[in-house]
Amino acid sequence: MTFIEPFTDMVPSFFGILNQGPLTLTIFLHTIIILPMFFIYRQEKARLEREGN
Repeated sequence: MTFIEPFTDMVPSFFGILNQGPLTLTIFLHTIIILPMFFIYRQEKARLEREGN
């Protein structure tokens, strides 16, 4: 398993660090965006079912 290697960048950038590995950015985006969307979907679905009955 490879860890994040030090890299040269003009500005220490958060996305530069994320761009180190091929899957790092994908995993980050799924964690930040997709998982909350899933939980919001379930909450709203439950709320609509409660209000509908």
